[in-house]
Amino acid sequence: MSTPPPLPRLDVLIRESARLAEMPGLTSQALRWHHDAKDQRAVVEREARRLASPRIWPDTIGSLLSMGWRVVTAAAPDVPFQLLGAAAAAVGLRVEPPHASAGMLERAQRLVRAGGPTYVKLGQFIATADGLLPEEWVSAFAWCRDEAPALPDGVALRVLADELGVERERLVWLDETPLAAGSIGQVHRGRLDDGTEVVVKVQRPGLRRQFRADIETLALTAALGEKLHGGVRAANLSGFVELFAQLALEELDFRLEAANLVDSSAVLEALGADHMRAPRPIPGLVTERVLVMELLPGVSYSRLDPSGAVDGAVNGERLLHLGIKGVVDATLKHGVFHGDLHAGNVLVDEATGSFSLVDFGIAGRLDAAQRAGLVQYLTAWAMSDAAGQIAAMQAFGAIAHDADTAPLVAELQAELDRLQERTAGAVTFDQLGITLGRLLQVMARHGFRMPKDLVLFFKNLLYLSGFAASVAPDADVLAVVQDVLLELMADPDLDLAA
Repeated sequence: MSTPPPLPRLDVLIRESARLAEMPGLTSQALRWHHDAKDQRAVVEREARRLASPRIWPDTIGSLLSMGWRVVTAAAPDVPFQLLGAAAAAVGLRVEPPHASAGMLERAQRLVRAGGPTYVKLGQFIATADGLLPEEWVSAFAWCRDEAPALPDGVALRVLADELGVERERLVWLDETPLAAGSIGQVHRGRLDDGTEVVVKVQRPGLRRQFRADIETLALTAALGEKLHGGVRAANLSGFVELFAQLALEELDFRLEAANLVDSSAVLEALGADHMRAPRPIPGLVTERVLVMELLPGVSYSRLDPSGAVDGAVNGERLLHLGIKGVVDATLKHGVFHGDLHAGNVLVDEATGSFSLVDFGIAGRLDAAQRAGLVQYLTAWAMSDAAGQIAAMQAFGAIAHDADTAPLVAELQAELDRLQERTAGAVTFDQLGITLGRLLQVMARHGFRMPKDLVLFFKNLLYLSGFAASVAPDADVLAVVQDVLLELMADPDLDLAA
């Protein structure tokens, strides 16, 4: 088996970045964030695995008692399983979401409102799952995106003082009314003493301990559900809890987000993607619980009016092509991509038609072998080739190279053939989600699980349906994706087939 071509070195891109060098001290600090993040992510992965192992820890007892009370007040013992199942579907780990009656959705919302930040985070997964969950689920939890309770007056200021020390004096103005509040923290507008307009992200106090206890409780809930219900077992909720733990714990360390920001800034610059930017973090104003970054222009793409922006800077079809190209190029050329491209995280500057990507708490990262596996999967998907898809999963590390794959290939090909019969052989973009679902189901039945970063990439692809509907509702999304991939494969500087 040939060795996949190596990925470009991100530390070299950071050193060469003119945009990072524009900000005094950022290049050297960016290199420290980049190198430190490798060890920090490994620690997070180990901790997530430990927390997701179903056992009773000291912190879990109080959380279990609290969960019991929440379930009693919600008057629905199955609600935790339903909530976990919907959140798992929201990240692509399961195709069929749980049945959603009006009463059950109401009880699930009560549980989330009573459960605190961890449960609001589950609700946010659901609220950003357009195309992955039925509309009633997405609508029911839309409030989780922007209605999380703000911190009490004065708390954000105390966190800033505790975390930043004397550096706090550089922040000469802070709007004490937050721009938005979420499960992890809240963001404020601010201004530095040199006039730089910034966004200040402040984490909720005591969050790490609460998340740990709640994740341990969710792990026990999933394990119990898998013992009692065959449907819960098939949904692999235990696997979802581990994924959820890893994503949540990464978001709890804002230094990891700073590393994602500088890595992505350097990658986008190296690609020549002048139309797409990530905010630069401010050196000296980043800690585990505080992140100060530059303010970038733009509004959510969901607020654009494509019918009134055909000839100007905000041209819908141009936006669609540039948006897809930027994400796919960053992933397949450099192995780094934004991990949660829902509408709230993709801003468009209506004056220039450029993109601002924000909220990099979740980022995907591929190594050279995984990048090659992803290219192989996309090619096999277009051909409805089960053997190619399973081989791609082996290249990606989701299936062991010495595993007996014949049963998987046969089962998946039968699923794909039935799908081909129903669609008369047509390959549509919507088919990507269905095909991916079949693959996930087959892998789960044989004891294999999709790696986190591959899940994030496919979730981003599925977000494209919502993006296209907002900016270019009449565009052929599949044709755009195919054009971008063909353009990428023709790049003489990129040898993905080596």
